Amino acid sequence: MGSVVRFGVEEEFLVVDPTSRGVVPEAAAVVDRARERLGERVAGEITKLQVECRTDPCESLDQLYAQLLEGRAELAAAAAGQGLRVVATGSPVLGRHIPPPITEGPRQDKGNATFRGLHDEVCVCAVHVHVELPDRDRAVLVSNHLRPYLPVLIALAANSPYWGERDTGYASWRALSWQRWPVAGPPPHLASAADYDRLVATLLQAGALVDTGTVFWDIRPSAHLPTLEVRVADMPVTAEESALLAALVRALVTVILPAVDAGDPGPVVPAELLRVAYWRAARDGLGGDAVEPDTGRLVPAATLARRLLDTAAPALAGGDLARVTGWLDRLVDGGDGATRQRRAAAAGDGLRGVVDHLIAQTAPAPAGEPER
Repeated sequence: MGSVVRFGVEEEFLVVDPTSRGVVPEAAAVVDRARERLGERVAGEITKLQVECRTDPCESLDQLYAQLLEGRAELAAAAAGQGLRVVATGSPVLGRHIPPPITEGPRQDKGNATFRGLHDEVCVCAVHVHVELPDRDRAVLVSNHLRPYLPVLIALAANSPYWGERDTGYASWRALSWQRWPVAGPPPHLASAADYDRLVATLLQAGALVDTGTVFWDIRPSAHLPTLEVRVADMPVTAEESALLAALVRALVTVILPAVDAGDPGPVVPAELLRVAYWRAARDGLGGDAVEPDTGRLVPAATLARRLLDTAAPALAGGDLARVTGWLDRLVDGGDGATRQRRAAAAGDGLRGVVDHLIAQTAPAPAGEPER
């Protein structure tokens, strides 16, 4: 379908102690060591418990998946070199994280003064998918079309059942808790980049933002790059799941672009219905029922996920469709990340067993090599 749309991924990880299994404020040491191999692809995050690793802009799914695997392996090796581990999860399982140790800097100080108690619960991890687009006007209009798909993306990636060392009863506690920020959740339906910029300027004037980087809507155009960022999903346990999400998002964008160019502004889904669909997806994940954002009917979340794949399929070129279909089948059959975390807890060692499961799945050693 036309020219190749480049895409990239940012993944956020937690640093844990392999003995206590709790999160520890040692992200800076892991970042410094990982940069010896990954350079600027790895960075710190808002808390000292988190690290970020990103891919380069990629043209192919093969290239993206290879970089995700490489980034995880190098990050895990860097952590192991410091006597630590990294885990891919949307929320901490064990350890002190309320409030978390915040990375020092004037921007974080201003954020703490602005958002206050919200900063106490900021230690959550997501995966962000960036898709390259010709201009910001198209980015905003594509965002309109993507809004109805946000709840099913939450369900697909649900991987944060624990908070404060207890089971919340939700599949994605991160997705639910993030809604409390003043500018978060699904973005409004907007007419143009100018419309977006006017609204952001008003929110800045109202004191609801520290800067444009604190626009935490689940889809947002970049302020400085020709990309659209989709940031709705929990950090997945495996690189395969991150690649699946990225492939689906890029394919949806590719399918949507001709409609945008034909003047279609995108469906107007009521914010109230979208909010309920978010809540249901966050509560029940991929294994439960989900709300159709356009009708309000309950259908299995897995059914909505397969409909999403059907919509995206024309933009999955070559062998990508078979690969993505296989990945989705494996996810539906094995359960979302939250289901697998709870399964690990029930296997006998409780929350310590959950962390061991996350360590093993975040960056598994290649066949024939010992775990690092």
